[in-house]
Amino acid sequence: MPTGLHETLGPLGHGLQLTLAMTAIAFTGALVLGVLLAVCRISPVPPLRALGTAYVTVFRNIPLLVLLVLFVFGLPDVGLLFSLFATVTLTMTLYWAAFVCEVLRAGIRTVPLGQAEAARALGLTAGQSIRHIILPQALRSMVQPLANVFIAVALSTSLAAAVGVAEMTGQAQFVTLKYDQPLTSFAATTVVYVLITMTSGLIAGRIERKVAIRR
Repeated sequence: MPTGLHETLGPLGHGLQLTLAMTAIAFTGALVLGVLLAVCRISPVPPLRALGTAYVTVFRNIPLLVLLVLFVFGLPDVGLLFSLFATVTLTMTLYWAAFVCEVLRAGIRTVPLGQAEAARALGLTAGQSIRHIILPQALRSMVQPLANVFIAVALSTSLAAAVGVAEMTGQAQFVTLKYDQPLTSFAATTVVYVLITMTSGLIAGRIERKVAIRR
């Protein structure tokens, strides 16, 4: 039994740091890769469209836990050795990029076709048109869906415990096994996940309102 509350909250605090780090890195990476995939998906070049479509189709139809197990245990077999943290974060980045791509593509489709035609008439390249004309307008409809992806990324970090990463859920399991405190550890973990979700939703709401005002 723990002799003090810090023996329960201490490991959870360390796990929370890993959870937040994985969330921030994976979401940022997924956002960058998702933009590239979205460009491929809407590209007039057939091979690029096919590549983007194939990537999204594959990753959206494989459970994240299966990918985690595949990467964690498969990469060493082909000579690629990374830390568990790096492997899990990379896997989450690759997985969630497919979902970010679809959010971006859906947002881009809300922009009237005439905007792209006007950009071409002004002499802008496809890349310049996307960067300066289409994406800024599409962003207005992307805020809440991207926030939902961010929340999903944060919650999915709990799956890392299944492959040995001591993030928050993993630390809750550790506290349960060592101190026999399942209620305390998992109740605290639940509260933190709820706070992450609610805070993310509130921030997204504020951003969405600001973007709407500028519209």
